[in-house]
Amino acid sequence: MSEISNTLPGRGPHQPLVFHDTHESHPANGTLLGFWVYLMSDCLIFACLFAAYGVLGREYAGGPTAQEVLELPAVAVNTSLLLLSSITYGFAVLAMQRNQRNPMLVWLVITGLLGAGFITLELREFAHLISIGAGPQRSAFLSSFFTLVGTHGLHVTCGLIWLVVLITQVLKKGLISANKRRLLCLSMFWHFLDVVWVGVFSFVYLMGVLP
Repeated sequence: MSEISNTLPGRGPHQPLVFHDTHESHPANGTLLGFWVYLMSDCLIFACLFAAYGVLGREYAGGPTAQEVLELPAVAVNTSLLLLSSITYGFAVLAMQRNQRNPMLVWLVITGLLGAGFITLELREFAHLISIGAGPQRSAFLSSFFTLVGTHGLHVTCGLIWLVVLITQVLKKGLISANKRRLLCLSMFWHFLDVVWVGVFSFVYLMGVLP
């Protein structure tokens, strides 16, 4: 129950005007709606980064081109890991809806391992590019590339941290309604990252490497 109090001028400090709201005002699915709003704001961020890459992606400044530095087979493996992690998260949600805690935790752990594999390969790619002198300061193309791909990788890293926290919460408190709601929010976030990565893979890697 919420309470708002105020004092009208001239009524004195001992005669407060009090408003009482006797009804609970927590809309159903309010958290999920708020999370959708957050995802839309994230969409705007990635839209700006894609637009920046679209403008700067051919500005090599005499440096290496995308065809010279990007390795499509390695990225294909990376992409497979992330897409598989989305499928395993879907299995985790199905187990959650059946109140099967242990199978759900197993699928979440598999999801986390696949996501960690994705981040490991991405960091390996960044380290390789920097070691051959193709760091983000080399050209506008590489600056926009590192910013776009790195921002996505940062989101996946945050998702992994969130996943570990949720696994810990489920181990301590079980499949309570609050944990189910949090798992659904993370599910939306994880699938959103997959959709963004499909755009990165198509727009940055395929269009950059293929003739």
